[in-house]
Amino acid sequence: MEITQRWFLLIVLVVLGYLLVLLGPILSPFLIAALLAYLVDPVTDKLESYKLSRTSAVLVVFSVIMLVFLLLILILLPKISSQLAVMIKQIPLALNLLEEHLLPFLHQNLGVEASSLDFDLMKSLVQGNVKQTGSIVNNIVSGLASSGLAIVAWLVNMVLIPVVLFYLLRDWDVMISKINNLLPRDLESKISTLAKECDEVLGAFMKGQLMVMLALGIVYSLGLWMVGLDLALIVGMLAGLASIVPYMGFVVGLTAAVIAAMVQFNDPNILIWVGLVFMVGQALEGMLLTPLMVGDKIGLHPVAVIFAIMAGGQLFGFIGILIALPVAAVVMVFLRHLHYGYKQSRLYESAIAPSSDTELAESEVSADTSTDTQQTADN
Repeated sequence: MEITQRWFLLIVLVVLGYLLVLLGPILSPFLIAALLAYLVDPVTDKLESYKLSRTSAVLVVFSVIMLVFLLLILILLPKISSQLAVMIKQIPLALNLLEEHLLPFLHQNLGVEASSLDFDLMKSLVQGNVKQTGSIVNNIVSGLASSGLAIVAWLVNMVLIPVVLFYLLRDWDVMISKINNLLPRDLESKISTLAKECDEVLGAFMKGQLMVMLALGIVYSLGLWMVGLDLALIVGMLAGLASIVPYMGFVVGLTAAVIAAMVQFNDPNILIWVGLVFMVGQALEGMLLTPLMVGDKIGLHPVAVIFAIMAGGQLFGFIGILIALPVAAVVMVFLRHLHYGYKQSRLYESAIAPSSDTELAESEVSADTSTDTQQTADN
């Protein structure tokens, strides 16, 4: 790569990064639409192979996405609303349970005084809020309605996402082809190789890990519903979302399910069934879901996943959280190539050269000593 090309690419990357920072507040619908287009583009290509035009294939995929989205809203929203109301009403009971069992344990084993945790104040605050709550959805709607700008922005985003998704999906292959044609010809092969590896990693994560999260959320929700837990849907969804980090969904979901089950049933025997549900879910994740849907292509350590999410949120807010893991997966591809380039460079070879020279000198000295010893023995 020539110096002029390097400076040109560096300037382009800096300008793009600066524009992303400036335009961050309005990028949410475009990023969501781009992620959806990336996910369903292979399905659209498959429909094209059945002699459908690109526009017809896009219309089919687009209609299915909208139908699924509407069904999820109609089915899940009322259930989530009712379970949130139940959860808020159960918070004082959970605080009573913690006060009766947790405080004695902490005082006996850690020396924590009961006065340091004011459960009465927390219960009074929660109970006061519960009396004012009524319906969660109604409060959310009234809150949005009280802010004209907020509701307008929300409606604009809701309209923009499907519109942008349709046009991106229709022109996806054309855009990729034009970007490829803009690449410098001497770099096109290498960049295409990097892009292919990034696509494999992103596909493994976004299509695989998201499917694992969805499957685990369904498994946990159904299992807890069979146990009889009132908050089965919320706890199952929470566990599925937390499964973006390996074992995090198991820990978070089991903790929430144990607290909810003890508050609802007040019977330690129910914990056996709750634990069985999460053991089955964990076994399915480790032996079936992750190997089948994800494999070993991601290469992101759990600590790297946590750091990427926190760093993305700290730097760019919601947009940063949205793109943190895809960006981290792409960065891992570049780091692997940098690592390989470093191992093949003179810098790495010069670092190990002294030890090699030392070993060579030691072998020569050993050989000379052996020769002298052999000559002395012959004499």
